[in-house]
Amino acid sequence: MSDIGIIISSHVSDLAHGVYRMLKEAAPEVSITYAGGTDDDDIGSSFEKIQAAIEANESSHCLAFYDLGSAKMIMEMAIDMSDKKIELMDVSFIEGAYTAASLLSGGATYNNVMEQLAPLNIK
Repeated sequence: MSDIGIIISSHVSDLAHGVYRMLKEAAPEVSITYAGGTDDDDIGSSFEKIQAAIEANESSHCLAFYDLGSAKMIMEMAIDMSDKKIELMDVSFIEGAYTAASLLSGGATYNNVMEQLAPLNIK
């Protein structure tokens, strides 16, 4: 299992689950967790779901990917309350998460993953 895990956060529960399924297909041994939608499974973000995804991830160092602004904002709040090392990835959501999962699955180093994600930066 990779030392680095992945956390997915999307405004849509089905999208979060779909990205999770795609990543697990490419990287079954990487710890990947996800949160999607509000507590009522409406479109939006849930602090409780994101916090649960963070806690459920088996890795103590995680890369967190999100789809839109409020998912980022809530992820930042949840990161502040966690003892884990979690890095918020400001890259293309699906492409970034897939790239990271594939590289981690292949044994890439942290630095190599960051290098490969750089062109996907959204800033």
